[in-house]
Amino acid sequence: MNPAPNLILIGPMGAGKTCIGRRLAERFTLDFVDVDQAIVDAAGASIPTIFEHSGEAGFRSHERETLARVLEGRGQLVSTGGGAVLDPGNRALIARRGFVVYLRVSVAAQLERLARDKGRPLLQRPDREQVLHDLAAHRDPLYRELADLTLDTDPYTAADATAHLVVKLATQWQRQDLTA
Repeated sequence: MNPAPNLILIGPMGAGKTCIGRRLAERFTLDFVDVDQAIVDAAGASIPTIFEHSGEAGFRSHERETLARVLEGRGQLVSTGGGAVLDPGNRALIARRGFVVYLRVSVAAQLERLARDKGRPLLQRPDREQVLHDLAAHRDPLYRELADLTLDTDPYTAADATAHLVVKLATQWQRQDLTA
Protein backbone atom coordinates (compact mmCIF):
# COMPACT_ATOMS: atom_id res chain seq x y z
CA MET A 1 0.00 0.00 0.00
CA ASN A 2 1.15 3.50 -0.79
CA PRO A 3 0.30 6.06 1.92
CA ALA A 4 -0.45 9.58 0.68
CA PRO A 5 -2.35 12.61 2.00
CA ASN A 6 -4.20 13.23 -1.28
CA LEU A 7 -5.52 11.34 -4.28
CA ILE A 8 -4.36 13.04 -7.49
CA LEU A 9 -5.72 12.42 -10.99
CA ILE A 10 -3.50 13.08 -14.00
CA GLY A 11 -4.06 12.49 -17.69
CA PRO A 12 -4.93 14.24 -20.93
CA MET A 13 -7.98 16.36 -21.61
CA GLY A 14 -11.05 14.23 -22.13
CA ALA A 15 -9.83 11.37 -19.93
CA GLY A 16 -12.52 12.03 -17.32
CA LYS A 17 -10.46 13.58 -14.53
CA THR A 18 -13.15 16.02 -13.41
CA CYS A 19 -16.17 13.73 -13.81
CA ILE A 20 -14.52 10.66 -12.29
CA GLY A 21 -12.76 12.83 -9.72
CA ARG A 22 -16.03 14.20 -8.36
CA ARG A 23 -17.41 10.68 -8.01
CA LEU A 24 -14.27 9.35 -6.29
CA ALA A 25 -14.16 12.32 -3.93
CA GLU A 26 -17.72 11.61 -2.86
CA ARG A 27 -17.02 7.89 -2.48
CA PHE A 28 -13.92 8.46 -0.32
CA THR A 29 -15.26 11.55 1.47
CA LEU A 30 -12.50 13.79 0.12
CA ASP A 31 -12.65 17.46 -0.80
CA PHE A 32 -12.71 17.77 -4.60
CA VAL A 33 -10.36 20.33 -6.14
CA ASP A 34 -10.19 20.90 -9.90
CA VAL A 35 -6.90 22.75 -10.45
CA ASP A 36 -8.11 24.35 -13.70
CA GLN A 37 -11.17 25.74 -11.89
CA ALA A 38 -8.97 26.94 -9.02
CA ILE A 39 -6.83 28.81 -11.58
CA VAL A 40 -9.93 30.44 -13.07
CA ASP A 41 -11.17 31.41 -9.60
CA ALA A 42 -7.81 32.87 -8.55
CA ALA A 43 -7.19 34.72 -11.83
CA GLY A 44 -10.75 35.93 -12.27
CA ALA A 45 -10.54 34.92 -15.93
CA SER A 46 -11.30 31.87 -18.05
CA ILE A 47 -8.50 29.60 -19.25
CA PRO A 48 -8.92 30.77 -22.88
CA THR A 49 -8.65 34.38 -21.66
CA ILE A 50 -5.52 33.60 -19.64
CA PHE A 51 -3.98 31.93 -22.73
CA GLU A 52 -4.98 34.92 -24.88
CA HIS A 53 -3.44 37.51 -22.55
CA SER A 54 -0.50 35.60 -21.05
CA GLY A 55 0.17 32.77 -23.49
CA GLU A 56 0.76 29.18 -22.49
CA ALA A 57 3.79 30.19 -20.38
CA GLY A 58 1.63 32.59 -18.35
CA PHE A 59 -1.00 29.92 -17.86
CA ARG A 60 1.63 27.39 -16.74
CA SER A 61 2.87 29.92 -14.17
CA HIS A 62 -0.67 30.23 -12.76
CA GLU A 63 -0.93 26.44 -12.80
CA ARG A 64 2.35 25.98 -10.90
CA GLU A 65 1.35 28.48 -8.19
CA THR A 66 -2.16 27.07 -7.84
CA LEU A 67 -1.01 23.46 -7.70
CA ALA A 68 1.54 24.28 -4.99
CA ARG A 69 -1.13 26.05 -2.94
CA VAL A 70 -3.71 23.28 -3.38
CA LEU A 71 -1.27 20.48 -2.53
CA GLU A 72 -0.43 22.07 0.82
CA GLY A 73 -3.76 20.54 1.89
CA ARG A 74 -4.69 17.00 2.85
CA GLY A 75 -7.70 14.79 2.38
CA GLN A 76 -8.38 16.01 -1.15
CA LEU A 77 -9.02 14.52 -4.52
CA VAL A 78 -7.10 16.80 -6.89
CA SER A 79 -7.88 16.83 -10.60
CA THR A 80 -4.92 18.35 -12.45
CA GLY A 81 -4.83 19.96 -15.86
CA GLY A 82 -3.47 17.79 -18.65
CA GLY A 83 -0.25 19.80 -18.92
CA ALA A 84 0.56 20.02 -15.22
CA VAL A 85 3.09 17.20 -15.64
CA LEU A 86 5.22 19.25 -18.05
CA ASP A 87 6.90 21.12 -15.19
CA PRO A 88 9.48 19.02 -13.30
CA GLY A 89 8.66 20.89 -10.08
CA ASN A 90 4.98 20.03 -10.48
CA ARG A 91 5.84 16.37 -11.04
CA ALA A 92 7.97 16.26 -7.89
CA LEU A 93 5.24 17.96 -5.85
CA ILE A 94 2.52 15.66 -7.20
CA ALA A 95 4.61 12.57 -6.43
CA ARG A 96 5.36 13.80 -2.91
CA ARG A 97 1.85 14.95 -1.97
CA GLY A 98 -0.41 12.25 -3.36
CA PHE A 99 -1.25 8.82 -4.64
CA VAL A 100 -1.29 9.42 -8.40
CA VAL A 101 -3.86 7.89 -10.73
CA TYR A 102 -3.27 8.22 -14.47
CA LEU A 103 -6.52 8.19 -16.43
CA ARG A 104 -5.43 7.13 -19.89
CA VAL A 105 -7.56 7.75 -22.98
CA SER A 106 -7.04 7.17 -26.70
CA VAL A 107 -6.97 10.03 -29.18
CA ALA A 108 -10.09 8.58 -30.84
CA ALA A 109 -12.00 8.74 -27.54
CA GLN A 110 -10.68 12.25 -26.87
CA LEU A 111 -11.93 13.45 -30.25
CA GLU A 112 -15.36 12.01 -29.52
CA ARG A 113 -15.56 13.37 -25.96
CA LEU A 114 -14.23 16.83 -26.86
CA ALA A 115 -16.04 17.26 -30.19
CA ARG A 116 -18.19 20.17 -29.01
CA ASP A 117 -15.82 21.60 -26.40
CA LYS A 118 -14.70 25.09 -27.47
CA GLY A 119 -12.93 25.96 -24.20
CA ARG A 120 -9.65 24.14 -24.87
CA PRO A 121 -7.07 26.66 -26.13
CA LEU A 122 -4.70 23.98 -27.40
CA LEU A 123 -7.47 22.57 -29.60
CA GLN A 124 -8.52 25.78 -31.33
CA ARG A 125 -6.96 24.57 -34.57
CA PRO A 126 -8.29 22.63 -37.55
CA ASP A 127 -5.83 19.76 -36.97
CA ARG A 128 -7.21 18.69 -33.58
CA GLU A 129 -6.39 15.04 -34.10
CA GLN A 130 -2.74 15.77 -34.87
CA VAL A 131 -2.52 18.12 -31.86
CA LEU A 132 -3.85 15.35 -29.60
CA HIS A 133 -1.40 12.82 -31.05
CA ASP A 134 1.49 15.25 -30.51
CA LEU A 135 0.41 16.00 -26.93
CA ALA A 136 0.08 12.27 -26.19
CA ALA A 137 3.52 11.50 -27.62
CA HIS A 138 5.10 14.16 -25.41
CA ARG A 139 3.06 13.73 -22.22
CA ASP A 140 2.26 10.01 -21.99
CA PRO A 141 5.78 9.07 -20.80
CA LEU A 142 5.50 11.73 -18.08
CA TYR A 143 2.09 10.45 -16.96
CA ARG A 144 3.39 6.86 -16.88
CA GLU A 145 6.49 7.82 -14.90
CA LEU A 146 4.41 9.61 -12.26
CA ALA A 147 1.51 7.15 -11.94
CA ASP A 148 1.01 4.86 -8.96
CA LEU A 149 -2.01 3.39 -10.75
CA THR A 150 -3.24 3.61 -14.36
CA LEU A 151 -6.75 3.08 -15.74
CA ASP A 152 -7.64 3.15 -19.43
CA THR A 153 -10.96 5.04 -19.47
CA ASP A 154 -11.89 4.30 -23.10
CA PRO A 155 -14.22 1.36 -22.45
CA TYR A 156 -15.91 2.81 -19.36
CA THR A 157 -18.63 5.23 -18.44
CA ALA A 158 -17.66 7.59 -15.62
CA ALA A 159 -19.65 5.43 -13.18
CA ASP A 160 -17.93 2.21 -14.31
CA ALA A 161 -14.47 3.80 -14.25
CA THR A 162 -15.17 5.03 -10.72
CA ALA A 163 -16.26 1.56 -9.62
CA HIS A 164 -13.08 0.00 -11.06
CA LEU A 165 -10.92 2.59 -9.33
CA VAL A 166 -12.64 2.11 -5.97
CA VAL A 167 -11.73 -1.59 -6.09
CA LYS A 168 -8.13 -0.93 -7.17
CA LEU A 169 -7.61 1.88 -4.66
CA ALA A 170 -8.86 -0.32 -1.82
CA THR A 171 -5.78 -2.51 -2.27
CA GLN A 172 -3.21 0.05 -3.40
CA TRP A 173 -3.83 3.35 -1.60
CA GLN A 174 -3.55 3.79 2.14
CA ARG A 175 -4.87 7.17 3.25
CA GLN A 176 -2.52 8.92 5.61
CA ASP A 177 -4.02 9.98 8.92
CA LEU A 178 -5.83 13.16 7.92
CA THR A 179 -5.33 14.71 11.35
CA ALA A 180 -1.54 14.41 11.29
